[in-house]
Amino acid sequence: MSRPILSPDPLTLRTLPWDDYALIDCGAGRKLERYGRFTVVRPEPQCFWAPALGDEVWGAADAVFDPTDEEDDGRWRTSKPIPDTWPMRWGEVRFKARLTAFRHLAFFPEQAANWAWLDQRVRNRRQAGAEPPRILNLFGYTGVASLVCAAAGAHVTHVDASKKSVGWARENADLSGLSDRPIRWLCEDARRYVQREVRRGARYDGVILDPPKYGRGPGGDVWRLFEDLAELTTNCAGLLSDNADFLLLNAYAARISGLSLAHLMDDAVGERGGAIDWGELALAEDDQAGARAIGLSFFARWRRGAP
Repeated sequence: MSRPILSPDPLTLRTLPWDDYALIDCGAGRKLERYGRFTVVRPEPQCFWAPALGDEVWGAADAVFDPTDEEDDGRWRTSKPIPDTWPMRWGEVRFKARLTAFRHLAFFPEQAANWAWLDQRVRNRRQAGAEPPRILNLFGYTGVASLVCAAAGAHVTHVDASKKSVGWARENADLSGLSDRPIRWLCEDARRYVQREVRRGARYDGVILDPPKYGRGPGGDVWRLFEDLAELTTNCAGLLSDNADFLLLNAYAARISGLSLAHLMDDAVGERGGAIDWGELALAEDDQAGARAIGLSFFARWRRGAP
């Protein structure tokens, strides 16, 4: 084999509105979004520009997140009763939205671009007559990516250090009608799990790696993105089977870039051939020319086969 072909140019993968989600407007450090039947306002420092819609539209939002000085911390202010959870849908997968204490709604809508890519990779492999691929999803949070892969025909191992998040992921599997699919739900420290799998000689056909900037595992292990990502990515590449299909790396960090993730990916996968794409995930207001979009995370993804 040879080194993978590294794309010379970045991709901006724009997530467009779908039935249960839309970026309605953005500007003045905020974004106005629709989650199912509710509209919410959340801080977004990247939106330096002026909003397109007036105060009457923004003021009619059902919930507004008021931040504090702490990163991602704050409280929700609601204008009408909002249930603890309500159902959302993307493709075949159903999941619950909720107003969390960290300004998120228990999933990240910009990841829909990655969900679509994962869905297609698994379906293409199954349609080619291959056995169900074994997929490892690390830092899997509430499980939407795991369920997308399972719905497409994969056997999935879902790992997250938060017992609450794993519980929510299992609820989403029940809601999706996928609780009988071959999914292993593990509340584990991702690094420790991967290290054990490497020692066991385990192999996966695809790995999803979406680490936080900082985290703490159930045993007190501390995760720091810039100190720990290189070793974990290399170990994840070591878990790829001879016929592996992909390794997907996503990161939310202001001091990182898609290009840096691509070079890390290239270093990790070695002489596997294939290709590496890299770039940015963004939420877009619509698909019209000149529509505004907010870049929110960076990604790099190795895939088997020609570019």
